Parts: sequence; C-alpha cells; structure tokens
Amino acid sequence: MKNLKKQRRIQIIAVAAVALTLSTALIGYAMKDGINLFRSPTQVVEEPPRMGEVFRIGGLVLEGSLIRGEGTAVTFAVTDTNATVPVSYTGVLPDLFEENQGMIGTGTLQDGVFIASEILAKHDESYMPKEVVDALKEQGVYQPSSE
Repeated sequence: MKNLKKQRRIQIIAVAAVALTLSTALIGYAMKDGINLFRSPTQVVEEPPRMGEVFRIGGLVLEGSLIRGEGTAVTFAVTDTNATVPVSYTGVLPDLFEENQGMIGTGTLQDGVFIASEILAKHDESYMPKEVVDALKEQGVYQPSSE
C-alpha cells in the first residue's frame, strides 16, 4: 500500500512537470510575434536584423527627407545623428509627424529600407519616446527641450 502511494505521487509530479513544460513552450511560441525589440538606426546599420524580423526603430525624422508619394505612400529617413535608415510607409501618418521630430516605427528591414507597418509620433512639444531619448543619449547628442 505504501509503495502504491509513492508511485502515484511520482506519477503526479511527472505529469505536472510535463504540463508545466508544455504550457511554457506554448506561451513562448504565442508571444514570439508579439515581442518587438527596439533598435536605433546605428544598431540597425551595425547589426542588421535577420530577414523578416519585426522590430521597432526610433529616432528623429531627417530634415528634407520626407517625400509624399501617390495616395498614402510616404518615404523619409530616420536618424540618431550617427546613422540614417530610409523608411517606407503606406498609411496615414499621425497629425504630429514632421521633420526633426521624434518617431518610432514598427516593421521589417528589406534591402536596407525599413518597411513600416505602424508609425508613432511624439504627442506634445516636449515629449520624445524613452527609447529614442536613450539612443540619442548613448550617441552623446541628446539635447533636452528648454521648456
């Protein structure tokens, strides 16, 4: 009788361990597309992401680079003042999107051009996304607003 209880306990622990491992693997698989790593233009140029990897890029919209194409197609360049990456986007840009302003885009890199699926812009006069500020500080070129 004692041996049977011990064997049953071992079976329960083994089944629980398998269930825990399986659920952890399923959660990891489900989240793999939901995790978007942030990269600055310098990081993208120095270590290009793998083909088809979805990531976020952020920096300042390079002055003079904003070109509006037909319909909602837009091209521009994003920079951290150390490196510049061309961006292509089809869609409606945020109202506050303009040159020399902070932005973050989500998308993939194809043939050296960032193909954005989403563009986010600053929301007031002094705001800049934390990731962009950190990247600019790392480059030694961040200048906080005078407000």
